Amino acid sequence: MKNIGVFTSGGDAPGMNACIRAVVRTALHLDIRPFGIRYGYEGMIEGDIFEMNARSVSNIIQAGGTILVSARSQAFKTKKGRAEAIDNLKRFGIEGLVAIGGDGTIQGAEKLCNESDIKVVVCPGTIDNDIYGTDYTIGFNTAINTALDAIDKIRDTAGAMDRLFLVEVMGRHSGFIALDVAIAGGAEGVLVPEENKGDLSNVYEVLEEGIKKGKRTNIIVVAEGDEMGGAEALAADLLKKFGIKSWVTVLGHIQRGGSPTARDRILASKLGSASVKALNKAKSGIMIGEVNGDITHTSFRDAYKKKKQLRKDELDLINILAN
Repeated sequence: MKNIGVFTSGGDAPGMNACIRAVVRTALHLDIRPFGIRYGYEGMIEGDIFEMNARSVSNIIQAGGTILVSARSQAFKTKKGRAEAIDNLKRFGIEGLVAIGGDGTIQGAEKLCNESDIKVVVCPGTIDNDIYGTDYTIGFNTAINTALDAIDKIRDTAGAMDRLFLVEVMGRHSGFIALDVAIAGGAEGVLVPEENKGDLSNVYEVLEEGIKKGKRTNIIVVAEGDEMGGAEALAADLLKKFGIKSWVTVLGHIQRGGSPTARDRILASKLGSASVKALNKAKSGIMIGEVNGDITHTSFRDAYKKKKQLRKDELDLINILAN
C-alpha cells in the first residue's frame, strides 16, 4: 500500500489527535504516504485532502479536539455523495483509509467498503464507550475524569447546603459514563437508559432510606437518555410525585473537550498504529479495538449492530455503597 488517508467524523473525543499522530507516523515508518482529510466525510466529498508528514502532527498528542476537524455529512448518505468521495480519494491515489469515530462513522465506512475497492478500517473514537468489540473507546477515560472533577466540586456545595443535586452527563443511548462517574464520585444513585426507562422508584427508595438515616446530602447521576428526558425531567417528577426538591447541573459538552488523559493517549496511539498495520496487510471492513490488553479486529457490522452491555454487578454496587 502506497497512500492512505485519515479522518475524524461525528462528535469529537479527547485522544483523536493522538490517534491521528500515530496513524501518520506509523505510515511514514512503513514508507506509506499519509493524507489528512478535513471535515470527515463532507471533506472527502469536497476534496479537502492534503499530504501530511511527521511535522504535521508535532505537539498535538496533548491537545483535545481534532486537528482534522470533525463533521457530519448529509451528502455522504446519498449514493451520489459517496461516489464523489470515492472519486476524490482515487484522485489522490488513496488506497486505504483510517476513520476515527463512533457508530455513525463505522456505518459510513461500511458503505465505502461496499461501493469501492478502497480498504477501510476504523478506530473507535467516542466518549460514550458504546462500541462493541473494544473494552474502551478513545475519549471515554478523559470524559469520565472531567465529569468526576465536576461532581467532586458539586458535592462540596451539596454538603454545605444540605441539598440533593441531579448531575446530567452525556450518553444519550448509553450509560457507561454515568455508571463509572457514579461509582467513582460516590453518588447515591444513577439513572441509565439501559435500565431505568423512566422508572424513578429506585431513586426514591434510595433517597427515602437515606432520609430515615439522617442523610441530607445526595447526588444522583443521570444519563441524558431519551427515555428519561434528562435531569430536568427527573427533577420535575421528583417534586411532583414525591415532593422532593432538587438542584440540576447539566455538564454537557465540557465532557468532550480538554487534554486527554494518559490512558486515552496510550489507547489512541496503540489503535492508530495498529490500524495502519492492518491496512498494510490488506485488512478491511474492520474496527480496531483493544480487549484485555490485546488488539482485536471486529467486523463493521458487529461493531455497530451488537449491543455492548453494562455490567450488572456495577449497577448493583451503586445501591450497596449508597447506604
